[in-house]
Amino acid sequence: MSETIDFDAQTRLVARLAEHTTDDQLDAPTPCEKYAVRHVLGHLVGLTAAFRDAARKDLGPSTDTSPGETVPDVEAGWRDALERNLAALTEAWRAPDAWEGDTQAGGIAMPAPVAGQVALNELVLHGWDLARATGQAYAPDRASLEVSHALLAPSAEGEGNEMFGPPVPVPDDAPLLDRVVALSGRRPGWTSKGA
Repeated sequence: MSETIDFDAQTRLVARLAEHTTDDQLDAPTPCEKYAVRHVLGHLVGLTAAFRDAARKDLGPSTDTSPGETVPDVEAGWRDALERNLAALTEAWRAPDAWEGDTQAGGIAMPAPVAGQVALNELVLHGWDLARATGQAYAPDRASLEVSHALLAPSAEGEGNEMFGPPVPVPDDAPLLDRVVALSGRRPGWTSKGA
C-alpha cells in the first residue's frame, strides 16, 4: 500500500462514542463474546497507545504485548487517556516516516503501511462493537471502511483472519459496513438483547 491513511474521521468518531458511553453501560455485553463494554474501552486505550508508538517507531512495552495475553479493562482516567491517545495516534500517522520501513504492534513485526491499515481496522471494528453495545449510531467514513475491507477481504477465501473468527455470510449487496463487520466474524445484526 503506497497511500497513507487519514485517521482523523475515525478517531473523532470513536472519541464521540466513548464520550457518550455512561458508567452504567461499562458492564454491558458487546459483540466480542468475552468482552464487556469496559474491556472494549480498555482495549481501545491500549491499542491506540500501541499504534501511536508503532507509527513513531518507539518500540517497547506498548508495542511488545500481544492483545490476547490479558483481558483489558478500564482504569481511572480512561476517558482522558483514550481521548489523548486517539489525538496522538492521528498526529503520529500524519508523519511521512510513519509509513516507511517496518514497525511492530501486538508483539508482531510488520511493514509500517500494514500497521497503519491494522490500526484503522481496529478502530473501525471496535468502534462498531462499542456503538452496538451502547445503542449509539455508527457511520464510519467510506475511506475508513474501504481500508478495513481491503485488509479483511483476502481472508474470506480461507477460514478467516487469524485474529478473528470465520467470516459471516452476508448478501453481496449488503452495506459496506455490514460486509466489513461480517469479514471480521461478527454478526452485523448483533444487538445486546440477543447477546
